[in-house]
Amino acid sequence: MIFATGLDCPEGPAVLPDRSWLVVETGSSRGCVTQVSADGRTKRILNRTGRPNGLAVDREGSIWVAESSPPSLIRMKLDGSFAVFMTECQGEPFLFPNDLCFGPDGALYLTDSGIRFEDFAPGGGIRDDYLTASYDGRIYRIDTATRDIRRIDRGIKFTNGIAFGPDGNLYANETITGAVMRYRWNGGNIGGREEFGNVLDPAKQGFRGPDGMAFSQDGRLYCTVAGQGDVAVLGPDGRLVERIRTQGVFPTNCAFGPDREPKLYVTEFANGQIEVFGVDAVGWPLMNGP
Repeated sequence: MIFATGLDCPEGPAVLPDRSWLVVETGSSRGCVTQVSADGRTKRILNRTGRPNGLAVDREGSIWVAESSPPSLIRMKLDGSFAVFMTECQGEPFLFPNDLCFGPDGALYLTDSGIRFEDFAPGGGIRDDYLTASYDGRIYRIDTATRDIRRIDRGIKFTNGIAFGPDGNLYANETITGAVMRYRWNGGNIGGREEFGNVLDPAKQGFRGPDGMAFSQDGRLYCTVAGQGDVAVLGPDGRLVERIRTQGVFPTNCAFGPDREPKLYVTEFANGQIEVFGVDAVGWPLMNGP
């Protein structure tokens, strides 16, 4: 089912208490955060920020935006007012803020793909040598109350989606290799990188890789695979259990429906729409800050 159309390269879906949705529109004609009505029929641009790539909403209603151009973390209100919150980690500039989520400690966790968008996709098209390009993908932990920022990991080949699972651990993915990585959570201490699974279909060719992802309550990980045209579902052991084929070839992110609705909402970049799929699961509740 198609929930909403007419979006310009959408990403980062997040549902609000009134059942309306927020998305980012990354296309150069808009570059904005947009609210989509609960029935999917109407849209309202909150504001244009440049090239927003991901978002998360905290318990106070602030919208945290991973802005890729210019690289920054933005805090926005539902009335569209916003301010740049952060642009670097201890003197090291952000390159490509990509996605973000809140953790069980109330902190905000942010991925940086490790290459400027303009270098990764000059002129809007992914560079031909994307497999061998230089990446320094990173993951950051940010205390939004104190503005303290700490780098958790670096050297990842295009860090992209990020989520905490029902097991309490942190998961992030690496677009170029197809890997989903796990960082074990131990009393607030985050362990080193482990490979949890891989979402690439060996039968497919060309650019493809994991993008945004969401957990179901039973521990399955639903991961959009941009360029591959599917949502790969990994079991709690990291093994592939299902592929959900999308109408468009470039799904970018996903979120479960509100009120324990057993539906998965998927933003699709190429066709500019939000697709909806019935699933046999409900979403693991997202955390929303301190």
